[in-house]
Amino acid sequence: MTEPSSPPRVFIVDDDDAMRAALHRLFKSSGFEVEAFASAQALLDHPDLSRSGVLLLDVLMPGMTGLELQEALVRRGPTPPVVFLTASHSVPMAVTAMQRGAVDFVEKPFENDDLVARVRRALRHAPRREDHARRAEYERRRAALTPREREVMDLVVTGKTNKEIARVLDVSPRTVEVHRFRVMDKMEAASLAALVAMALDHGD
Repeated sequence: MTEPSSPPRVFIVDDDDAMRAALHRLFKSSGFEVEAFASAQALLDHPDLSRSGVLLLDVLMPGMTGLELQEALVRRGPTPPVVFLTASHSVPMAVTAMQRGAVDFVEKPFENDDLVARVRRALRHAPRREDHARRAEYERRRAALTPREREVMDLVVTGKTNKEIARVLDVSPRTVEVHRFRVMDKMEAASLAALVAMALDHGD
């Protein structure tokens, strides 16, 4: 029996009590799981932002601004996609935020349906925890390779034979074979196809 999927999640950060409450009602009534915060620091103190969702941030807030919050989150690692709420006079700041990786920005006043639709679209950019875990494990394994083993791996996954790799690296085919065995072992790849798939999945 398939378990029901979790409702989409939105993290709202806005220092305006009335706006925060209105956004909470809007997204709750639209089927979202909602968590609302009155300040950037309150969000940073949240124990778990790794779950899939969207950050809906006000650009201009006292203390830490939305842009500064975005920078702080990026330094901490993978975060949910960001949609900024901005007044017309802060559009240049929102454009800067987009250049830094934000998914969208919405000018106030906004249409409720349009804002919900934009947040739903932003959900498509939400990183999945499993993807991060797989990437971290891949990087851990790759970091265990020696520089020469990494060179061999990079050539192996392009389809080169041991003899071709030996010529490129100016070593014997037997040396390549030894390095290749160690690569397979350290990367925990059961086959050449598995090793190639790993590299392709992680952009190597």
